[in-house]
Amino acid sequence: MPGHAPPNIEIYEILISSDFPASTGAGIRIVSKLRRFRQGARRMPAHWEEIGNRLRAYRLGKNYTASDMAERIGVSRAALYRLEKGELVKIETLEKLADLLEVSLPSLMGVGVEYYSNAVAFFERMRQLEENVVQILGNFTPISFLLLSDEYIGHLRKMLLESAGPRRLDHADFADYVERVLNILKERRGGGLGRRPPVVSIVNSQSIERFLRSGLIGRYDLSASEMRARRALARREIERLVEIFRKQPIGVQIGVVENFAPEQTFQVFEKQDATFVTMSPYRLGDLPNISAGIAMVTSAPEAVRMFKDIINDQWDRAHKGDRGAKILEAVLARTPP
Repeated sequence: MPGHAPPNIEIYEILISSDFPASTGAGIRIVSKLRRFRQGARRMPAHWEEIGNRLRAYRLGKNYTASDMAERIGVSRAALYRLEKGELVKIETLEKLADLLEVSLPSLMGVGVEYYSNAVAFFERMRQLEENVVQILGNFTPISFLLLSDEYIGHLRKMLLESAGPRRLDHADFADYVERVLNILKERRGGGLGRRPPVVSIVNSQSIERFLRSGLIGRYDLSASEMRARRALARREIERLVEIFRKQPIGVQIGVVENFAPEQTFQVFEKQDATFVTMSPYRLGDLPNISAGIAMVTSAPEAVRMFKDIINDQWDRAHKGDRGAKILEAVLARTPP
């Protein structure tokens, strides 16, 4: 951003002098990172935009409007929107925001690891990372959300509501939470398909078979006829995936591994100026989960390297194209409808 003022160095001075003693390994790494960031800050305005992005994600996770949060910390709504656009801010304001959002100041600033205990906040952060991405690399269980059908959102809504059990189906707060998650997923899917960022996706045949045998369900105590109907819906999604293998759309590279593969869902977002890794316990397939667990985002070089190594290893032995399609067809053939 031309003409952007230099960052407030006081932020780094406070972080360097607090919480992380320089004698500890964590302290040395964080101090080193902050000092390098400080020295190059004039050339790195994207880091301030990322602070604004994280602020928005955490705010949505708390279900605060911009007006709510601005009032709570004593600034104008316009000022809060400027913060979310990545404009500079005093350390006192960032500290107030971190306290209000119940996150650490380093997490808000992206120093080390960002933690998300709320699916709304995490999926919003993923939506942000997908903007202007050069490439997305991912290990998915069972399938990347971006590769599912247009009808899947409706199925997912039903699964999420029933996953809470009969007593919570009428719980307004949970239903609202589900809708907030779905709205962000719709934005992600619409944006991702509109820009068609290159996606390298690895799926595991065992996860696919489990998906087919369970069906699109939120819990198991459904009637036999309903279970058959849900398995039929899952089958249609995998049949669609077979076509993706065969047609190989521009920008989509997909492979299937037959033996053991990591069950954890993770993605690597390669952008022009940075690479991020996301790890998530939230599931959008069979027996979906948006309520329990902690998701993480990091740009630490060692994490990026290790996760890219895992994906490269899986990709080297994954079956692609017609061979991958035949493997999925074999899974379909041995799975009862």
